[in-house]
Amino acid sequence: MRLPLPDFRLETYFSRWEFVAEHHLTASDAQTLTVAELLALADESDREAFSALPLGYTPTWGTDRLREAVSRTYDTCGPADVLTFAGAEEAIFWLMQLLVHPGEHVVVTVPNYQAMETLPLASGVQVSGVPLDEHDGWRLDLDRVRAALRPSTRLVAVNFPNNPTGAVPDPQMWQGLADLCAERGIRLLSDEVYRGLELDPARRLTQAADLAPTAVSINVLSKSYGLPGLRVGWVATRDRDVLRSLERHKHYTSICNAGPSEFLGAVAVERGEAIHARNRAIIAANVAAFDAFFATHEDLFEWTPPDGGCVAFPRYLGADGVEAFCRTLVESAGVLLLPAGIYTSDLAPVPADRFRIGVGRANAGPALAAFDRFLASDFGRFRAPATGS
Repeated sequence: MRLPLPDFRLETYFSRWEFVAEHHLTASDAQTLTVAELLALADESDREAFSALPLGYTPTWGTDRLREAVSRTYDTCGPADVLTFAGAEEAIFWLMQLLVHPGEHVVVTVPNYQAMETLPLASGVQVSGVPLDEHDGWRLDLDRVRAALRPSTRLVAVNFPNNPTGAVPDPQMWQGLADLCAERGIRLLSDEVYRGLELDPARRLTQAADLAPTAVSINVLSKSYGLPGLRVGWVATRDRDVLRSLERHKHYTSICNAGPSEFLGAVAVERGEAIHARNRAIIAANVAAFDAFFATHEDLFEWTPPDGGCVAFPRYLGADGVEAFCRTLVESAGVLLLPAGIYTSDLAPVPADRFRIGVGRANAGPALAAFDRFLASDFGRFRAPATGS
């Protein structure tokens, strides 16, 4: 059956602007490495092996080396508990169809990555949204999750560190969510693609796959590792039936990942601590620069840096509204941001005066300088804050 999918708003917007805007100030990934930089982290035998790598098919499950490396990032999962995918989106595409069926119910957090809600909706699944509380640090309220549950609820799907808000729940709330799902016999699905970028190590959460035998963790090399060009993601769960079903359905999409990507992916995961430390240092430097930038424009913005990950969701106070502001900014100054409309949800309200900004790319200075020049330009004629803000 053909899924009646709407346009993917984020990708449609990016297809227009991502590669033509001079300053990509809304990037959702950390600063990438070149192939040479990544191989420099490996030993000489790996560099020789990569040059001699046959360009044939790889196993659908993923290479043994990559799955072994990924499994070591978990406390309870072994290589047999890992299945690789062509990025995280392929994993989400199948998980949101296979873990819950037409007539059943799923709860998702809002705002979210659009596929998390549109895929189950298109599949005939009943979907409820639980909004993160923008007035309380984008906190997830367990009571609201509990109130959203139904006898037919089969899945609770979350994303922490959250995209686009950068929110990370406290460990007690996170454990409470896992306990709630276990008590009700509901599976927890966790998109953890920004894990490792928490500036405060105490904010790093236990991965869902380690919290419960049925829980499912999604991760990818694109975000916290800063390697989106490899197109390597994975699912980890101790529920082998779920993995076997996913593997059979993967035969209809990617079949397998590219061999060079899985080889380089294994190198990256094996050196994950060093890569994450590098990217956290970039984010820390950027957060200081962004703090200073927004402090000089408090009349126009309410800024809070992310708890984790490399994106944040500031508020725009201008009378023209965030959609017009972002459009004018990219058209006249070449600075790309994502307006709140990209994150509109059919399930719960998303504040209409927010925009996503990225803090994970190196050398943010020129982008912030262009942004500042724009704010000091003729735009000043209509930059007054909205009434009552």
